[in-house]
Amino acid sequence: MKNHRVELVEVGPRDGLQNESAIVATADKLELVRRAIDYGVRRIEVTSFVNPKRVPQLADAEELVAMLPDHRDVTYIGLVLNRRGAERALATGRIGELGAVCVTTDTFGIRNQGQSSDESLAAAMEIVALAREAGRGGQITIATAFGCPFEGRVAIDRVVEMAKRAADVAPREIALADTIGVGAPAQVAETVGRVREAVGGLPVRVHFHNTRGTGIANVWAAVQEGAAVVDASLGGLGGCPFAPGAAGNVATEDVVYMLENSGVATGIAIPSVVEAAEWLAGVMGRSLPAMVSRAPAFP
Repeated sequence: MKNHRVELVEVGPRDGLQNESAIVATADKLELVRRAIDYGVRRIEVTSFVNPKRVPQLADAEELVAMLPDHRDVTYIGLVLNRRGAERALATGRIGELGAVCVTTDTFGIRNQGQSSDESLAAAMEIVALAREAGRGGQITIATAFGCPFEGRVAIDRVVEMAKRAADVAPREIALADTIGVGAPAQVAETVGRVREAVGGLPVRVHFHNTRGTGIANVWAAVQEGAAVVDASLGGLGGCPFAPGAAGNVATEDVVYMLENSGVATGIAIPSVVEAAEWLAGVMGRSLPAMVSRAPAFP
C-alpha cells in the first residue's frame, strides 16, 4: 500500500444534492456543512456557481456561502465551469478553492458544458490561473475518466494526456471522476498509476459513483495505487443531472469504515458520520443508499 493516510473531501452539499428532485432548504445545507466539520472533514465542496436554471437545486450558492461558519482550518470549495462562475465564486470572498471540470469526450462536453473536450480543458486551466491570481486554490477534475454515457469507453491514453496538460498550470491536485459509475478496480488501478507517473508529483484525487456497485472497490484500488484524496458524499447521495443513469456517490461513512478498518487513517469519526447520515435521511424523507449507517454499530 502506498498511502497510510488519505484526505477525504465531503461533496454532499454540492454533488450530493444537485441531482435531487426536491430543493433542500439553505438552512439544511448549512447544517450539513456544520456536521461535516464536526465529523472531521476539512475540505468541503459546498456548492456550484453554475446557471441556476440548469441546476436549480444550487441556485442559493451566494446565500449559502455568506452563511458558512468561519473555520481557519476548513477549505470551502466551489465548483465552477467557466470564467463567469469563477468570478462569482471569488466575489463571495469565502470560497478558498475553485473546482474546475474538464471532460474526456466531445459529446459529453458539448451537452454538459457547451464545449469540446479540449475547450473544457483550456477553460479549466484558465480557472486555476484565475484562482491563483486571486490568492486561492484551484483544482482540476477530469470527468468521464472511466467512460462516457454517449461515446462509451475512454482510452487511458486520453486521460493521461489530459492530466499531463492540466499539470502545466500546477493545480492543487488532479482528480479522476467516474461520472457515470462504469469503472472497475483493475481499470482504476492502471489509470491512477499511469496518471500519477505523468503529473510530476501532483496529488491525485478520485471521485467515484456507485452506479454499478463497484464504487467502494474502486476507492480501494485507487488508494492502493497512491491516490491521496477521495471524494465522498454523506449517505451516498448524488448524481449528475447531465449524465443519464448516474447514481449516487460513494458514501462518506462506507469509505471511512473501509479505510479506517484497513489501516488507512482519514481523521474522520465514524459514529459522528453515522449520526449525520441519520439526520440527513430525515431531511430527505427517505432511507439513503449508504450501507454503514444502516448497519449495526461494529465493534
